[in-house]
Amino acid sequence: MRAGLPKGVLNVIHGAHDAVNFICDAPAIRAISFVGSNRAGEYIHDRGSRNGKRVQANLGAKNHACISPDADKESTLNALTGAAFGAAGQRCMALSVAVFVGESRSWIPELAERARKLKVAPGHMADADIGPMISPDALKRAEALIAEGVAQGAKLLVDGRKPAVPAGYEKGNFLGPTILTDVAPSNVAYKEEIFGPVLVTVGVDTLDDAIALINANPYGNGTAIFTTNGAVARKYQHEIDVGQVGINVPIPVPLPMFSFTGSRASIRGDVHFYGKQAVSFYTQTKTITSNWRYTGETVKLSTSMPTLG
Repeated sequence: MRAGLPKGVLNVIHGAHDAVNFICDAPAIRAISFVGSNRAGEYIHDRGSRNGKRVQANLGAKNHACISPDADKESTLNALTGAAFGAAGQRCMALSVAVFVGESRSWIPELAERARKLKVAPGHMADADIGPMISPDALKRAEALIAEGVAQGAKLLVDGRKPAVPAGYEKGNFLGPTILTDVAPSNVAYKEEIFGPVLVTVGVDTLDDAIALINANPYGNGTAIFTTNGAVARKYQHEIDVGQVGINVPIPVPLPMFSFTGSRASIRGDVHFYGKQAVSFYTQTKTITSNWRYTGETVKLSTSMPTLG
């Protein structure tokens, strides 16, 4: 209100189940736009839709980067490092799986070197690269998934648990950059969205293998291909079944005039976020048909479909 927003335009409700059910059930609320977990989002979409509401729910993700052997190595490794570990991996478009094709697998040790050089520290420090996890529970969950992934056969190339942090912040919710290699699709570290600074790496032989792997994943939020070959990029963008595709762009978040187009298990509802689709979501179409006669003549009775003729 201090910023000049009219009273009642923005309302904040704190709560859990009761608050969610109220929003889903209240007749005065006609549309719900949700961002969060699959479990919550699917519930909200189901309950809100049954009450006749328009609902869009942006859900989980497992975003893959595909690294072609012809990619610019230095630029690609820098992009992977930033996209996987920036914001401590706590963004829905963070890269969480790197699929190395063919000879590009030899780049993984250099990726690990970059990860180890990142500084873990409170976000207000100017030289901090990675800040804390958002809560003790989030940290505990990420550490548990790392341990479980290793127990299921993944190799721990970079272990970010219990990182060194500046004095006075030892009790913070910090997790350093972590890289798991040789991760099978059945591994929990591959299947779950860890939502932390954890990068899973997978090696495949061909681009077709990479596309098949990514398309087999239930989520379809975002993906990226790193290549200097236009034919490779074109094949990838046409054959990949993911809503948002970056070509040498690690986090393909669109500008506001375009839609945030996640697909498959990453979204519920048929209208996306941002752009023209967002305008359609928040508005209702009304069609007016009028017939004004200037001659004063009486309209003749007819059982045919009315026309303006």
